[in-house]
Amino acid sequence: MVYGYARVSTITQNEERQLIALEEFGVDKEQIFIDKQSGKDFERKKYRRLVRRLRRGDVLVVKSIDRLGRNYSEILEEWRKITKDKGAAIVVLDMPLLDTRKNRDLTGTLISDIVLQLLSYVAQTEREFIHERQAEGIAAAKARGVKFGRRPMKRPAAFDAVREKWVHQKISSRDAARSLGISHTTFLSWAKIT
Repeated sequence: MVYGYARVSTITQNEERQLIALEEFGVDKEQIFIDKQSGKDFERKKYRRLVRRLRRGDVLVVKSIDRLGRNYSEILEEWRKITKDKGAAIVVLDMPLLDTRKNRDLTGTLISDIVLQLLSYVAQTEREFIHERQAEGIAAAKARGVKFGRRPMKRPAAFDAVREKWVHQKISSRDAARSLGISHTTFLSWAKIT
């Protein structure tokens, strides 16, 4: 059986490009598994279901190696489980050298393993560079005075009077929050630091 796997990092991203590539390869739509979450680990429901289904002689097709994940050691471990333990083949459409259906001799396996290790390393390194660039960008923005997150809420004018009622147990914290038009959590955090 030939299976396909597609993954996008967030619910709002579109997996259409991957699906088109898988279908053009010949994967039946019913045999394509899709996850919409980060590839930083392998705790993905559809991916796990797909791996449990794989049998000796099956083929798993992915558009690119980073669809399996972006962590070097985990990609290598999954590759080993699928190809060695389960006896299934993997086809990476963007990298024809990573097609374990072909060249199953020692030289073909060696080449696939070397390319896989190199690509897995590059994928993880790129992920680390993305995080570094994000951190640098955030630090630069903060240095320019950019504020992140919500603007702080201003306390309602009646806050002190309502808080006094709450302190003297004339009103519950929930009723106090409701009367001020703020959340219960906000009321409690403000009331305790005042």
